[in-house]
Order: sequence, then structure tokens, then C-alpha cells
Amino acid sequence: MLTGYVMFSGDESGADPQGKGWADLPASASPEAGYTQPAEWVEPERWTALPSGKRLDVRGSEVGFPHTLEGAVAAAAAANTVNIEGSRSTVDEQLRIYYSYVAKAEQSDENAEKIELAAVETDKMLHREMGVRPGGPLPSGAYMRNVVIGYKVIRESDDEVSVWVLARVTQKAGETKKETVDYTRTLNALVWKGGDWKLSAAATERVVQKAFKDGKPAIVAPGDAVFNEAGWTAIREAS
Repeated sequence: MLTGYVMFSGDESGADPQGKGWADLPASASPEAGYTQPAEWVEPERWTALPSGKRLDVRGSEVGFPHTLEGAVAAAAAANTVNIEGSRSTVDEQLRIYYSYVAKAEQSDENAEKIELAAVETDKMLHREMGVRPGGPLPSGAYMRNVVIGYKVIRESDDEVSVWVLARVTQKAGETKKETVDYTRTLNALVWKGGDWKLSAAATERVVQKAFKDGKPAIVAPGDAVFNEAGWTAIREAS
């Protein structure tokens, strides 16, 4: 099962990222191997309905989030939302995320090329797992989706917010295939630039040591008692 994707928004390995650019940071989503959600539901203690962006940009990404903590978290959630199905590839999604959500001052042709090449390899793996040749569309009814379901604030100020992001990854290899589910945890740091929240490698470098020193929250689903113990806030769907 493919659980990770090429999001260069944090160093989940714990290595010192000083001096690294976006394309040098490893993919930060990490699956919890063998996690099974308990049958007994425990209500999350903290819920938030995140605000929507004001508009869609030219790539179809939601942007224009409020200059608030919740706005920053909403931008992080949007930047970690992935939908790969049909002819829409991993490359399409990763380049969309890169150009829509990474601070422009930290974008470069070199980094974009590295992200594209890494996404090509991820896309090949996804196609092989679904039994089709790389380069073509996925089977009918097949998909890989990443949706943010919770967050935990690491540090916040008026113009810089860092959070752990908890996401649910669902994957299905075709119409009649069984859907598989896993969960990932990603470190995101955002800055307020040009009237919106943007992912920043520089901000990530400023917070990564604190994030790992404080301890990484457990990767668990909302409804698991450990979700509350880990300090996660669940995201309620907007009405």
C-alpha cells in the first residue's frame, strides 16, 4: 500500500535539516505500521471547523486563507490534500501543491525538477501496485487520496505557525477491490506572505528541533482514546 507522497514540508526522520532546500528535505509523511483503530469510539476532546480559502488559484488549489491560527492550519490541510485517480497523476498533484503552497521566495526550477522526478518514481510504484503500466491512467474506480483529519500546534505567532498534521490515506486498486486505509503524520511550518499562508522550509528549520524534542504525537485515528492523549485536535467538516 502506498502511504507516503512527495511533500517536502518537514524532516520526519529527525535529521538536522539545516541548509537544506525544499527538494533536499525527505518526504515527511510517515505511516503507522499495522495500526488498527479500536472498535470502541471515544469522542475527541478538541474539534475545529477550519475556514475555507477565498478563491481557487490557476491550478485549482484553494488559497486566500484568513490571517489567523485556524487560517494557517486550513492552508496546511489544503496543502496536504491529494487526490490521484483516472489520468490525474502524482506528478500533477505534487507540482500543483509546490506552486500553489510553497513560499515563492523558496521556489526554484531546480527544486521543482527534483520534486517532479521524485513524484515520477512514486507514480510508477502506485501504478505497479494497482497492476497497470506506468504512464497511463489508473484502473476504473482506482484512487489514492490523502485527507487531513487532525492537527497539533507546535508553535504559533502572528506571521508564523508550525503544526503536526494528521492525515488519512485511502487507496483502492479498482471498482471491485477493497479499500485500504492508513494514517500519516507530517510536520508543516507556514509563514504569512503576500496576503496568504505558505509552506516554508526556512520556518521548518526554525522549529524542527523543538518539534522532535517535544516528541512526535502518536499516529492514531479520531475516536481512538490515544488521539486525545496525544493532543490532537480533530477537524470537523465545514457545513
